[in-house]
Amino acid sequence: MDEDIVIKVRGLRTQFGTEVIHDDLDLDIRRGQIVGVVGGSGTGKSVLLRTILGLNKPRAGEIELLGEDTRHTSKTAQQRSGVLFQNGALFSSLTVAENIQVPMREHLDLKRDLMDELAALKIAMVGLPPDAGPKYPSELSGGMRKRAGLARALSLDPEILFLDEPTAGLDPIGAAAFDNLIGELQKSLGLTVFMVTHDLDSLVAICDCIAVLVDKRVRLATMAEHMQDSDPWIQSYFHGPRARAAFDSRSVV
Repeated sequence: MDEDIVIKVRGLRTQFGTEVIHDDLDLDIRRGQIVGVVGGSGTGKSVLLRTILGLNKPRAGEIELLGEDTRHTSKTAQQRSGVLFQNGALFSSLTVAENIQVPMREHLDLKRDLMDELAALKIAMVGLPPDAGPKYPSELSGGMRKRAGLARALSLDPEILFLDEPTAGLDPIGAAAFDNLIGELQKSLGLTVFMVTHDLDSLVAICDCIAVLVDKRVRLATMAEHMQDSDPWIQSYFHGPRARAAFDSRSVV
């Protein structure tokens, strides 16, 4: 049903100077899915995420986010989406709790005590200890900063969660724990997750389907379907040694 489509892209063209990144790209993401976005270097994975969010203006095409044209997206639609950028993108001069409260201050009219309570709740939701709240980002490990950034992305109880390379820079144990956290949050909160990643383990562990950027367009399919695709890059990606190791570790094949 069309009402289940929460991200709808039609005829997207993104271009920087003479370099065309996406051309006539179509994409539908349905409510409740965890979608991994992959592609070779220069295929515009993060560019696609930022364009869907309205942070990058396309040369052509239409994008609907939660039923609203992103060219005219209201603050209400913005509140319904949360974003975790690479490395957390936290404000270094603010504590973790203050970072989480930034979206609240921008979009809501809440008393300080209530914002403090909500920040503490988000901190707990992402698996951080209570004493993380008054700390500054520089006092946290890389993994904790990721979780703090995720807590801020969840600040306004979004319906869609956008993640840009969420496990980059994490060791295998930390990356697996973060994957599990995303999966648990998706189930408990009913989130739709749009995740740009290079991590095959993440794709195998939690993604319902995978959007592969190739030839300036996107191919959305399940892991099994992509493994039957004859495209050379897709064949190399899903049948290479790293893919086999990811499948073996999860007993997928």
